[in-house]
Amino acid sequence: MNTTTHSKRPLSWPLIVGLSSLALLWPLTGLWPILGDGAVRALTLLGLTGAVWIGTVGFARVARPVLTLTICGAAYGFLNLALGGLLASTGMTGAGPSMLMAFIPSVAMGAGIGALTGLAAYGIQAMLGKREQR
Repeated sequence: MNTTTHSKRPLSWPLIVGLSSLALLWPLTGLWPILGDGAVRALTLLGLTGAVWIGTVGFARVARPVLTLTICGAAYGFLNLALGGLLASTGMTGAGPSMLMAFIPSVAMGAGIGALTGLAAYGIQAMLGKREQR
């Protein structure tokens, strides 16, 4: 009989909300031409967001890094779509079927990117070794 219980640490929802809020960088940098337009801006923001996610979750040794960043990615995709609809003066409800058709790919792509960054963060955690139980 195995009496060892494996309790999983809960997800850190404030961390998930905080990391997902990096989606706000997209509309904010669109208001001021800091990074320019197009591919340079997109790649800079994606690289910065990925680096922050991987660094924060990997070096802080957050519990369940792949699941945490997958949820962050899905929320990031949703926020980008919602903010894009609101800032384009269409609103989520006013855009109709086109917004609905973009919803699933946006959230799925965000979740996929989040899962990939979660794997990278997990790799960092594995390289750093197990955290001491206190």
